[in-house]
Amino acid sequence: MFKNVMVYKLGGAWTADAGLIEQALESRRFEECGATQERAAGWVPPRGEEHGALLESVGGQYLLRLMVESKAVPASVVRRKADERAQQIEAATGRKPGRKEVRELREEAKQTLLPVAFTKRGSTLVWIDPQARRLVVDAGSQSRADEVVSLLVEALDGFAVQELHTATSATAAMSEWLSSQQPPAGFSIDRECELKATDASKAVVRYAHHALDIEEIRQHIAEGKLPTRLAMTWDDRVSFVLTEGMQLKKLQFQDGVFEKTSQEKEDGFDADAAIATGEIGRLLPDLLEALGGEIVPSTEAPAPAAPATASEETVDAPF
Repeated sequence: MFKNVMVYKLGGAWTADAGLIEQALESRRFEECGATQERAAGWVPPRGEEHGALLESVGGQYLLRLMVESKAVPASVVRRKADERAQQIEAATGRKPGRKEVRELREEAKQTLLPVAFTKRGSTLVWIDPQARRLVVDAGSQSRADEVVSLLVEALDGFAVQELHTATSATAAMSEWLSSQQPPAGFSIDRECELKATDASKAVVRYAHHALDIEEIRQHIAEGKLPTRLAMTWDDRVSFVLTEGMQLKKLQFQDGVFEKTSQEKEDGFDADAAIATGEIGRLLPDLLEALGGEIVPSTEAPAPAAPATASEETVDAPF
């Protein structure tokens, strides 16, 4: 539960109401791809129970799950089928198909192959924290996180998210921590990092399973390479890789964190969800503080002489 974490701030005007969310998502339940459909996305029960609720509330935390199914037809197969058809047309009519007709033949070939294509499924866990007013998406890619946000915006009236800003960028903070070998309070530096040059060379240096308290790394930073990934552990409980985009990758809970999880199937989901959201819910404020604290950009602040009003929310990049 939760391997990669992208965090957004909920828009101030939206109210997280479990009943309304469940009702809105019901019409967007996942349905598998049709015979000639390349892709399908929809919401499934986070517990994994067929026909179950699309929203689970555990300790006041809301959990959702997005399912995506896609069909892949190799481009080489599509081209071969289209070329075979083009050759048949040329042999029958003496006329070689033009570019537009070739494109149409390829689309026709793809539609013919889709019904027998293998399908691939993947799901994304989504957590809405009504108290902290955060959206957490367990996505390994920006495109998947963007899709989750877009589908929530479509489904939930007034739903919006904003970017989280901190006084110190993740890159600047990681540079300082590696150079000084003094991680922020409550955190430790682990044995993985990546540094990239900002000049035309775009050189990349990666360390894996390697001590990072070495002069070589400080020299790389002094020469202008910037950390883009750094493995860390929080409170000896949660390990992760912090990225330059302030995303948490390779999230891993340490031994003992889940030792009190019930072995009963019906209780396991609730216990795991409560522990995971509880740990991450305490980690995030500490990380924000380590990055100098959350700040409100001047573009989001109200004008000095005007009364405070709710500004229009927009979808931005994740934390």
